[in-house]
Amino acid sequence: MATLLGASYDSSDDEGAAQPSPAGPVSSVQTAPEISVETSSQMELMLANPTSNALAYNVSYDNLARPTQGPANPFKTTNGNALKRKNVLTGNAEETAMSESTFRTQHRTFQSLGYTQDPSQNGAFVGNQAAVTRYGGKDVVQLGSSKAANAALRAKRQKRGDASIVDGEGAYIGPWARYQSDDVAYEQAELDADRELASDEEWAEEGIVPTPMPAPAKEATGYGADTSMTETTEFYGASERDYLGRTYMHVPQDLDIDLSKEPGSIQNYHPKRLIHTYKYHTKPITALRFIPKSSHLLLSASADNKLALWDAYHDRSLLRSFHGHNKAITDANFTPSGTSFLSASFDRQMKLWDTETGKCISRFTTGKTPHCVVFHPEGNEFLAGMSDKKIVSFDIRSGELTQEYDHHLGAINTLVFVDEGRRFMSTSDDKSLRAWEFGIPVPIKFIADPEMFALTRACVHPSGKYVAYQSGDNQIVVYAAGDKFRQNRKKGFRGMNTAGLAVDVAISPDGGMIASGDSGGYVCFWDWKTGKMWHKFLATEGKFGGTGKGKCGDEARVGEPVTCVVWNEQESSKVATGGRDGLVRYWD
Repeated sequence: MATLLGASYDSSDDEGAAQPSPAGPVSSVQTAPEISVETSSQMELMLANPTSNALAYNVSYDNLARPTQGPANPFKTTNGNALKRKNVLTGNAEETAMSESTFRTQHRTFQSLGYTQDPSQNGAFVGNQAAVTRYGGKDVVQLGSSKAANAALRAKRQKRGDASIVDGEGAYIGPWARYQSDDVAYEQAELDADRELASDEEWAEEGIVPTPMPAPAKEATGYGADTSMTETTEFYGASERDYLGRTYMHVPQDLDIDLSKEPGSIQNYHPKRLIHTYKYHTKPITALRFIPKSSHLLLSASADNKLALWDAYHDRSLLRSFHGHNKAITDANFTPSGTSFLSASFDRQMKLWDTETGKCISRFTTGKTPHCVVFHPEGNEFLAGMSDKKIVSFDIRSGELTQEYDHHLGAINTLVFVDEGRRFMSTSDDKSLRAWEFGIPVPIKFIADPEMFALTRACVHPSGKYVAYQSGDNQIVVYAAGDKFRQNRKKGFRGMNTAGLAVDVAISPDGGMIASGDSGGYVCFWDWKTGKMWHKFLATEGKFGGTGKGKCGDEARVGEPVTCVVWNEQESSKVATGGRDGLVRYWD
């Protein structure tokens, strides 16, 4: 304990010593903190022996709980209750009830005008006080025009037009509609300037009026002209009917082959020679289809917007052409009966045509580009894989959209029905495969592997147990069409080059061979069971080039890519091919 005497001292210098002032009353001041001192007996906390678990002295709770020296805990009160900790670095922030709309309004006001209301004080503002005085403390909502003023302003604007009219009187203008006079546009510019920052207000005061953007050109919208009523057809030949009144839909009976037998009832072989070339299309062939069962008619679709129907027997001539699309055709497929077929195009239209008369029966569209179409085995509904990642189902009787399957993450590439139409399988650019119950928009199987490539073309095995897919890594992979939909890792076909093209794959009617096109102009044939390549020949107009060597020592020949391959269901070795050169070739 330190004791200070209550004595005062005068100032001192070098000449004399300091003289004490008269002493006052003595008072004691305690400057050291109070420290709890334990006795020596209390400090004996040693263990009685090294193996003992009990202390020789039991420390009281008060001595254990309170600090024996040093400052007191600032977060502890005298009654033991903890103080409320700070919720921000500078102290405690009080909670204030404010709706989301009020907060957004004040935030927009501060961003646009530079000030906002102080929620802690009524009538107070923070920020640019000059702007507060100028606008009277109003927020951006209060500064907006009234409903009556907006309605009067809209009345002075041109009509937006009809969305179904592209050009001419009443054409759709939309947000590019102009005002009827420049005064209205200038008045609108002044109203907008009041809600902008000072920089925007300066050019508004100078009289600079923004010019509305002009309407885009019709070609820039990406929509083609409406061709719903412009479908035409042309018949090539002397007469549409023979002396018995039969059209080309009648299955020929005067051949040395029975076209009414069940497809796949005879063994198939790979073709070796070219027997005919069909010349009509001027751009790449996108789809080739034989009419179901009899295969006496061949349908071809091309990027030149046209479809053509050919005779597969007799003189193998062009029978009829179909015109109705204004952009390249993506796919075409017959109904199971063959009396009609469906075509899909980049003009976002799907059209159902009568095979015999060439008349357009129905039109279907979702506003997106259809990539592939396939009919249900019953023939009354069809599936279409769209560019917007959706699979849609239409009923051809009513023309209505009956179901939508939306689970893929990329444009749809292939659609095939399995299990007698009860299920179907789909592939997409998202490098996945999904299996569905027909009519139920939830997939029952999802297959996605990091090593998978996009599956671009598909063909169902005649047995119905497998589906072969053209993969983007230059091979054909096979998946089971049963309940598990697993990939058959042991069965694969390699030897062709797709080069990123959607090259077709086709299985022979007896299921013993599989064929594929090639980006170099070749057609390849494999044995289905062993995977051995049987044959490979150049199927387009070849030319010498490349780096490989041919059989005779010449440089390897290359041609235009072969994208379409289809087997004749009634013949043993007849195959039709089509490629980028626009020619359809018939092989035997």
